[in-house]
Amino acid sequence: MKASRLNRLFNEKSGKCFDVAIDHGFFNELTFLGGIENIEKSVKILIDADPDAIQLTVGQAHHLQSVPGKKKPALVLRTDVANVYGLELQSVLYSRMIEEPVLQAIRLDATCVVVNLFRIPGAPEVTDQCIQNILKLKPMCDHYSMPLMIEPLVFRPNSEAGGYMVDGNIDIILPLVRQAVELGADIIKADPCENVEDYHKVVEVAGSVPILVRGGGRADDEELLDRTYKLMKQGVKGIVYGRNVVQHANSGGMTRALMAIVHDGAKPEDVIGWVKGNK
Repeated sequence: MKASRLNRLFNEKSGKCFDVAIDHGFFNELTFLGGIENIEKSVKILIDADPDAIQLTVGQAHHLQSVPGKKKPALVLRTDVANVYGLELQSVLYSRMIEEPVLQAIRLDATCVVVNLFRIPGAPEVTDQCIQNILKLKPMCDHYSMPLMIEPLVFRPNSEAGGYMVDGNIDIILPLVRQAVELGADIIKADPCENVEDYHKVVEVAGSVPILVRGGGRADDEELLDRTYKLMKQGVKGIVYGRNVVQHANSGGMTRALMAIVHDGAKPEDVIGWVKGNK
């Protein structure tokens, strides 16, 4: 039964997935609300652009699932809330899972649930909480045939890059991705690395578990499209981008351009005009 849900998540022709994450409001950070202040409007724009999936929370999933019609993006449901993204970290950090996450996902007709696996310098207790969340979630997912997406996130020290602290060191990314596989992930949503040409190592260490690469912080159009193209050539099964789509002035055009790269192997120079509004 997991296969039936995965079939709704991954494109039937390419076997790849583009998931647009707009679950950022869960994390109580003002900067994360850019582009999704009116989330109902954001969801409508994305539905029209037709990505494979939209990643939402229990409080916002209805904006997608209440839309009539058989053809719309699949729902990926965020199951955990954390307070680890601030420019100044709070004295007590946490990562908490929602109650009955899989049953809530089933009621919302989700195709997948997603949970974090943080590695934060100086905060091993948060990693412990994440592992405990996953250990509880995994048997529930198996029992109800719900695919489990684990999101291994490697942070830089907050003093170096407060806020969205992505560390692209592949030597740290690799073992955390492998730990996510060992914990039972059906899908991995992983950090990008500093040198995109090394990303085949992440794919290799994950084995048969498909890798979707997260977008991280904002990048300019050319850089984002070029990186995505190179990632797809490295063997990843898709992308999960959020702010690089919803904070873009032409989020619909950016979505269509990324879909063409992910599913059709389009080159960045062939789709940049869609992003710029020239086509």
